[in-house]
Amino acid sequence: MIARGINLAVAILFVLGGQGALAQSDAGPTLSTVLKRGYLSCGVSEAPGFAQPPSGEKSDWRGFDVDICRAVAAAIFDDPQKVRFLGLSAKDRVPALQAGWIDVLASAAPWTQSRDAAQRAIYAGVSFYDGQSFLVRRQRSFASAQDLSGVSVCVQQGTSYELEVADFFHKRKAPYDAKLFATFDDAAAGYDKSLCDVLTADASSLYAARAKLSSPEAHDVLPDLLSKAPHGPVVRQGDDQWLGVVRWALFTLIDAEELQVSVANADAALKSDDPNIRHLLGVEGDRGLGLGLAGDWPYRIVKHVGNYADVFERNMGQASPLGMERRANALWNKGGLIYAPSIR
Repeated sequence: MIARGINLAVAILFVLGGQGALAQSDAGPTLSTVLKRGYLSCGVSEAPGFAQPPSGEKSDWRGFDVDICRAVAAAIFDDPQKVRFLGLSAKDRVPALQAGWIDVLASAAPWTQSRDAAQRAIYAGVSFYDGQSFLVRRQRSFASAQDLSGVSVCVQQGTSYELEVADFFHKRKAPYDAKLFATFDDAAAGYDKSLCDVLTADASSLYAARAKLSSPEAHDVLPDLLSKAPHGPVVRQGDDQWLGVVRWALFTLIDAEELQVSVANADAALKSDDPNIRHLLGVEGDRGLGLGLAGDWPYRIVKHVGNYADVFERNMGQASPLGMERRANALWNKGGLIYAPSIR
């Protein structure tokens, strides 16, 4: 009799409030806090293409990491603007998350075992594959890092970049001349002044440095990666539901690109006969079960934010100031590493 009463109460709640009401009654601790507050709190690190703060009265935060957080807000509130951003330094990112100042960190230091285990935080997935590479002048006709020999290399002193580049040339028994600088900005300035042949750092930093050069089109970031540096959104340990919300918001962006559903055709895709698209957008099945979200939360993400390609291209792609190629960040079926489980 008690069980029957509980089932009846759930049924009444569903009829009166719809999927959204039922979902919110199933909200875990972090999602409950976000719903009560009325907005998502997102931590970001300022970097070109990833997170750039407002530059005028009518402007707002923009960037790849910013859009990841907007996707989470869209899933929860059906409104990508219901998020507030907190710019954080490298040393403050994880402490801010652990202290509860933010609900999600859009991107932290590269995912490693020690960071995964020691920081009381969990990476929800990989949103961007980075790694150390080289910026070169096109006139030198270097097609890959394997062509580099007898070159001078501008590099920030006392960093993993210095060690990686030393190992790279040592293993190949190729001579090189390290030009050491106190900061990456100094190293980039040295490269711009032709104090060296190539500049080395993470590829994303090299694209940002290239954009500041007087003739960006005269320089290339080589496709080789000397190291692995996967980045992605991070949440606190101890709330599996919230981990699922952030993880599947990211996966939705990726799956939507694979199924060719974007901002431009999200509404039309609701009428698709493709069962994969219908499941993706929540037309079939209740996608909110277990996540505490309304059943159409994937559609909300694609409608308001787009798919992974939309996010990448508008912030870092060929038409942006960074002019970044997809490479490792292309979909798995297009030669890249970006992959997500299906929303089924």
